[in-house]
Amino acid sequence: MNQTLSPERIRADVAGLLDCDPAELGPDDNLLDHGLDSVRIMMLIERWRAAGAGAVEFPDLAERPELGYWTALLTGREA
Repeated sequence: MNQTLSPERIRADVAGLLDCDPAELGPDDNLLDHGLDSVRIMMLIERWRAAGAGAVEFPDLAERPELGYWTALLTGREA
């Protein structure tokens, strides 16, 4: 669990890389359908590791590319 990353920050970081409004991303949406790719996932991982989420790995995010899952994984809270 990471106290530095908030659900709002995770949503904003993902939306920023996808060049969309954070409100457009639903918790159960497949982020790959929104245009997220492996390079962007790695960018998010590096950003979130720098913010204190040291344990996050690429397979953790790539296997379930859903905002709600990522938020729960990174913060211990729902999106």
